[in-house]
Amino acid sequence: MAAVTYTATAGERSLLPAIPAGLRAAAPVTLLLVLGFLAPLLTVAAYAFATPKSFDVFRSFTLANFSTVFDPSNTVWMSFAWSLGYAAATVALLAVIAYPIAYGLNRMFGKGSGLVGVLFVFPLFVSENVRLYGWVLFFIKNGVLDGGLKWLGFSGGPEVLYNPGAILFGMLYVYLPFMLFPMSLGIAMIPRDLVDAARDLGASRLMIWREIELPLAMPGILIGMLLTFVLGAGAIAESKILGGQSVITIAQDIEVAFTYAQNWPLGSALALLLVAIVSGLALYVLSKLDLDRILGKR
Repeated sequence: MAAVTYTATAGERSLLPAIPAGLRAAAPVTLLLVLGFLAPLLTVAAYAFATPKSFDVFRSFTLANFSTVFDPSNTVWMSFAWSLGYAAATVALLAVIAYPIAYGLNRMFGKGSGLVGVLFVFPLFVSENVRLYGWVLFFIKNGVLDGGLKWLGFSGGPEVLYNPGAILFGMLYVYLPFMLFPMSLGIAMIPRDLVDAARDLGASRLMIWREIELPLAMPGILIGMLLTFVLGAGAIAESKILGGQSVITIAQDIEVAFTYAQNWPLGSALALLLVAIVSGLALYVLSKLDLDRILGKR
């Protein structure tokens, strides 16, 4: 049976080169990103300018929702401050906690440290709420800690739950994998031959860390810090479960606006402000960093 060949017409030949092959290949992913990320964000932005306590999205335009947020009598800015403060504290503490762990994994397992670091991701397969309620059972009065100490003859455990410190502990526990895994990958990129050569040339341990190890691992560290900060700014389960709502975060205000209050425009305005603040802070910090020097390009 003779093969059938198809020859493109002159018009088709002139049209095909007009669309680069890379753009045609990226079209499905681009469409997915637009539908999955850009469209919801634009919808939230549209609701933020809708009439308060209504669903007149795309049919009205008002700044009343933002005026409510900026009202001096409104305590929503305290929620913003708590969320951003907790996120910053989580990033700072996890950077100190995760770096020695990532460094030890790299020294013990070498290039396989990234794979071993995946083990720290396994807890993510269990719901965050379930894991946090596990800590509640551990710390609660007559729970594992308190009951165990009483069984050993002590007076009982300290009051750990339902305070700001418990929220910070929960955030450190939940977001440790998000800091540790990128940091492990960054440290795994450090060539051991370069470290050995610096040591042979008489460099001190502190100098090797400051001039070689830290700059080469900085891409992974920055990714971990940025990821942890973004996730921490939107945290809600830790304050509700471990903190007993002793601290109200901005994510909880957004949840209340979308659910109990049925004020979607106000919730959208709060969400849009949170995105703007977190993005602005992240871009500001990145703009102040000399990435070329950190990455060793000069």
